[in-house]
Amino acid sequence: MPFADELIGRHTVQSLTHAIQVAAPDAELTALRAAPGLIDPLSLRERADLLRDALLADLPGDYAALARTVRVARDDAPQFTGWLIWPVTAALATRAVQESGAATFDDAMDLLASLTGRLSSEFALRTLLRHDLDRALGIVVDEWTRSADPDVRRLASEGTRPYLPWAVRVPDILARPAVTVPILDALHRDESDYVRRSVANHLNDLSRDHPEVVVDTARRWLESPGAGTERLVRHGLRTLVKRGHPGALELLGFAPATVEVEGPRLDRNDVPFGGTVRFTASIRNTGDAEARLTIDYVVHHRKANGGQTGKTFKLTTRTLAPGERIDIAREHSFRPITTRRYHPGPHAIALQINGVATPRADFELRAPDAP
Repeated sequence: MPFADELIGRHTVQSLTHAIQVAAPDAELTALRAAPGLIDPLSLRERADLLRDALLADLPGDYAALARTVRVARDDAPQFTGWLIWPVTAALATRAVQESGAATFDDAMDLLASLTGRLSSEFALRTLLRHDLDRALGIVVDEWTRSADPDVRRLASEGTRPYLPWAVRVPDILARPAVTVPILDALHRDESDYVRRSVANHLNDLSRDHPEVVVDTARRWLESPGAGTERLVRHGLRTLVKRGHPGALELLGFAPATVEVEGPRLDRNDVPFGGTVRFTASIRNTGDAEARLTIDYVVHHRKANGGQTGKTFKLTTRTLAPGERIDIAREHSFRPITTRRYHPGPHAIALQINGVATPRADFELRAPDAP
């Protein structure tokens, strides 16, 4: 993932300042001109917030004045594109909710849609969703999902995701489990794979808190699928499959299976920090019919408080004839990575076959050597 400075850095501030100066030649832009000296220690979202606040300070007045300036910059300034759009759309949404008028709100929604192809208006949309969810969703469903522009259709799904990365949460979306389903219903057969991927990620977000809503929705779609529906559903149900949710597994064709499992067998019971553990297993279909299997493995990591938490990793999907057997081998690394902190002590590995876990194979992760 790029560093914050590569996305919203001093070059971004310069481009934004030039674009706004084109649109508002008499503005002094004091706060924007000071921003390069303040931006270095900030995270990506903090940088966007800094530039949003600088715009609001440098362009005082009502929402209509700000919107006019943004439209001129959009139409007349060639550098008005890329990551600078995030703070611009955030400033528009902020001023729109401060005024709280219906016409202002609707114009802000329209302007966000017109800018989304230059980056994405998904982060700024959250401000409007938090202010008046029903009005915003009415526009999203009635207008954005029917747009000829795939960027706007994708914004309809992505901007309303319950757990959109880097974005603030919208409490009413989390509290009303099916409120965004009409958006997904309108877009799940979209001609654009770009849009359908967003629908799948949105569906996966919903599955964190409302698995039955997700399974019921996916089941409806599969009753009359489009060309990409099965792939979309598989991607949208991925977290539920890892959790072994019976409804999701059944929907994807992974019925309870009669299998005999030998393993997992570990090549070592003592793993050095930064090292690897190799495990093997054998799986045989002992039933009278073919068995379609989704096979994962779960690493039970030791937590700081001494407990354990499992993380599921994909192994393979196979169909076994009656009596057929497969052998599995995999190596798992404990090389340090930025997204996980390892704690020395008891760990374990188990297989998960169509959502059913095998007994664990235990091992110890040793503490890293002292420097």
